[in-house]
Amino acid sequence: MARRILLVDDEPLMIKGLKRTLEQDGYETDSASDGEEALKKLNSEHYDLVLLDVMLPKLSGIEVCQIVRETSDIPIIMLTAKGEDMDKILGLEYGADDYMTKPFNILEVKARIKSILRRAGANREAPKMELSANGLSINIGSRSATLDGKNVSLTMKEFDLLQLFMKNPGKVYSRDELLETIWGQDYLGDFRTVDVHIRRLREKIERDPANPEYILTKWGVGYYFAQ
Repeated sequence: MARRILLVDDEPLMIKGLKRTLEQDGYETDSASDGEEALKKLNSEHYDLVLLDVMLPKLSGIEVCQIVRETSDIPIIMLTAKGEDMDKILGLEYGADDYMTKPFNILEVKARIKSILRRAGANREAPKMELSANGLSINIGSRSATLDGKNVSLTMKEFDLLQLFMKNPGKVYSRDELLETIWGQDYLGDFRTVDVHIRRLREKIERDPANPEYILTKWGVGYYFAQ
């Protein structure tokens, strides 16, 4: 079955170019020209990935991303015409899995999409397996997490990070190692991406994020999961 991608941008030429290129590669595409339309489609139809522009009418891409993340871990790639780091960090802060700055190389867009969908597909095929530690549990097969019996909503990258940590308690991972393992060798982001995701993950799984008991920091080295 062809993977479905929702393209959200208020520039008709941008949508037209992306649709033509992605459909040539066998993807099915749909589009929305503002934030409200995007949310309606995401609530009523199934998509495997969203390309989401930051600057949109009615609701911004950041707002859309934040709302989607309350109920879904669908992969989201943010598109921005601005080059400021703040836009990129804000996108990741609210749950985006990746970002690209316009104008971009369409070959790079396709490479990012392929990488994210491949990882998502591999995770769906993972055998059912549970890992637990002091009230925190994850199910690798269903990609779900609970803390003290209550469901915790995690993005794809947040779950990937937590799974890696819980599989290897006590092992310290540098930011460089986490970027390569979770985001892949072709990812062009920097170390702040890791820090943002770690902070968001702690806010969701730690009983007191200011004094974490699960994901700890080895100062000057990296992060690790408490043994």
